[in-house]
Amino acid sequence: MAGLYIHIPFCKRICAYCDFFREAGTARMEPLAEAMHRELDRQRAYLGGEPVRTRYFGGGTPSLCPPELLERLLEHAARNFDCTQVEETTLEANPDDLTPPYLDALRRIGIDRLSIGIQSFDDDCLRLMNRRHNAAQAREAVRNAQRAGFENITVDLIFGVPGFGGDSLRNSLDCALGLGVQHISAYHLTIEPGTAFGRKAARGEFAPVDEAVSEAEYALVHETLTKAGFEHYEVSNFARPGFRARHNAAYWHGVKYLGIGPAAHSFDGRERHWNVPSVERYIEGTPPETELLSDRDRFNEYVMTRLRTAEGIDTHEAEALFGTERIARLRQNAEPWIRAGALRNDSARMAIPPERMLVSDAVIEDLFET
Repeated sequence: MAGLYIHIPFCKRICAYCDFFREAGTARMEPLAEAMHRELDRQRAYLGGEPVRTRYFGGGTPSLCPPELLERLLEHAARNFDCTQVEETTLEANPDDLTPPYLDALRRIGIDRLSIGIQSFDDDCLRLMNRRHNAAQAREAVRNAQRAGFENITVDLIFGVPGFGGDSLRNSLDCALGLGVQHISAYHLTIEPGTAFGRKAARGEFAPVDEAVSEAEYALVHETLTKAGFEHYEVSNFARPGFRARHNAAYWHGVKYLGIGPAAHSFDGRERHWNVPSVERYIEGTPPETELLSDRDRFNEYVMTRLRTAEGIDTHEAEALFGTERIARLRQNAEPWIRAGALRNDSARMAIPPERMLVSDAVIEDLFET
């Protein structure tokens, strides 16, 4: 089984924290869609005949796309790949795009999961992040989606925003839970150099929260959502039973996936491919770059992706893939983290406890082969 990712880079407004490839305005929407059709044709053999299990429109802001454009892309993909076994088709959306007519059209063309970028239910925090919706619009968007018949909705939240922890974060978590959504993604704010926050930080006008605050807010997110019945199944992801993000699981479990669109990445099990991060050059047909992963690269990627999940590393599977000697070294290198309680290890599995996943990057980096 495989995944298909389609990157829609257009945004009406650039958020203060966003480091993804994106472009303000939608003037080149149709030329980009035509270039995506051509890429789908060129890449028809990429997945080796494996059926597509998940389809995902990411961005940018895919909800800026007319439903007819999304439908044409899905239909074109189905002419090149076996999409008869699709289990999940996700669209990332901004709350203020989700009008009842638009939602009805999304349902009609086969979108069955929405990922709504709410980020906060605090209007002051939303203004700081330069979001184009307010908390009332966010709540109404989710209710509109539910009335339209969507039964698989995830909302994104951001924590670690200076000045918006404590009661503000609790309120956002409570609002998300009160809406009865099936999935919540909670990401720690990172301040990247090319963003508005990054430029403010360079001028000394904005600073990240300290480590103690990060840990306290992460603990609040974990405890609030797990007590409400959500599984904390990946560093930043929480789901009601049966509603884990199937597409994202492809990235964490080494499943093949094809990325279409500017800056989109693909992985066929041995090689990684990525498209040029430019709408203009992508439309012109600039070919993707390619990286062949060495055995060490594949091992490090396996460690990185598996340890981001609650299940962690299946050590029997790891030995079959990489050999008993390599996994013995991994166990030996993991001992200090096991003693510190940041890793759990038994004969069959090695995993980071979900409540300790905030330190996952440090653990994973220490276990990499160099």
